Amino acid sequence: MDLVVRGGTVVTMDGPRRVIENGGVAIKSGRIVAVDKTAIIDRHYAAREVVNATGKVVIPGLINGHTHVPMVLFRGLADDLDLQEWLTKYIFPAEAKNVTEEFVRVGTRLGLAEMIRGGTTTYCDMYYFEDAIADETFKAGMRGVLGETVIDFPVADNKTNEEAMAYVEKFVSNWKSNRLIVAAIAPHAPYTVSEDHLKAVRAFSDRTGAPIVTHISETRREVDDSIKAKGASPIDYLNRIGFLNNRVIAAHVVWPSEEELGLLKKLGVGIVHNPQSNMKLASGVAPVPEMLRQNLPVGLGTDGAASNNDLSLWEEMDTAAKLHKLISRDPKVVTAEEAFEMATLRGARALHLDKEIGSIEKGKRADLVIVDLDDLNQTPSYNIYSDLVYATKASNVRTVIVEGRVIMRDRRLLTLNEETIKADTRRFRERIIRSLGAKTVPRIKLSLPRLARAGAT
Repeated sequence: MDLVVRGGTVVTMDGPRRVIENGGVAIKSGRIVAVDKTAIIDRHYAAREVVNATGKVVIPGLINGHTHVPMVLFRGLADDLDLQEWLTKYIFPAEAKNVTEEFVRVGTRLGLAEMIRGGTTTYCDMYYFEDAIADETFKAGMRGVLGETVIDFPVADNKTNEEAMAYVEKFVSNWKSNRLIVAAIAPHAPYTVSEDHLKAVRAFSDRTGAPIVTHISETRREVDDSIKAKGASPIDYLNRIGFLNNRVIAAHVVWPSEEELGLLKKLGVGIVHNPQSNMKLASGVAPVPEMLRQNLPVGLGTDGAASNNDLSLWEEMDTAAKLHKLISRDPKVVTAEEAFEMATLRGARALHLDKEIGSIEKGKRADLVIVDLDDLNQTPSYNIYSDLVYATKASNVRTVIVEGRVIMRDRRLLTLNEETIKADTRRFRERIIRSLGAKTVPRIKLSLPRLARAGAT
């Protein structure tokens, strides 16, 4: 074997939901060869590299089903606003003045480092210069479903629809059959992309097999405006024009009807629930208990860090479980195990990747995370799913493995330079402040040691 992980409590998320005490995982060529008791793994397999997980938990890598990763550079830029004001008055102007390929690469490295530190091994993205995001993601050794944005107004990388579609064509071709990167096309939303262009996106997906990443029914206003303008809700409209299919990954879906949920299930549309972003922007609460009751493929996402403001799946799991208990007034809905499933196997279903990732099973990609089990916030331990969802934090993640490769060991990033990332981020912060004016963005005076670390004179 290339790698053996041994001695931990293995939470497999396989069909029988096995939790193997003192378990082990054997890995070869990026895939899982065997999952069993450590004694059995030791008896049958030897490896060039062994990771000792004794006293820890081994889980499937977490899956962040929806984000805009370079937007970590806008973290905290504009808070406590509704979605339309947040977008039109702050985010779109900030993007117009600041987003370049360099911006995207710096933001991507920052976001990747944060996600890896938190045990996320796969993420689904929608942004600009997505080929650069794919390049940084691949170099960091992380897995991504990465969608190049198509939108009906000029943006940083493409000024027209023709330019955007040409970019996507090349982007998808560049990353075809890559073991870590799935290149996708990402029409922003049905209210920012015309019917003809949405139909062209569907045709492109049919021809290339590329997934479609989009936002659907995020706010009540979006639904009302769609009914007024098109005579149908966003979901019914997209179905009417033949857009929806089993390659679509729909972020948010906060305001579907029960009939629309049945339609999404029939068509095989993946859904990504973003509880913290939806709460912060007061967009509403998606009917996740009903989605689970109907066994829809619904995962969890953080959304961009400009509207969250972090990229932690641990916080999303905890929030999802508690939010729906509160709204439904039923403490039994969205159990800890269901919330964990949304961040792993069901999240993989939402991205149409459940044959490859989401559980620790023979034949699947070797994406594993090793988590401490004896930190103060996790002691004592009684139920593994409760411990993981309600008690565990991103800081409890010790080691991260993607495609059989260790990319973080004992909290040390192996494929990214943390100090360089922080210095680059501070530099872009100053650029963003200058571009928007001091009256728009409050200045925070940096201490001399921080300035020195950033290379300031």
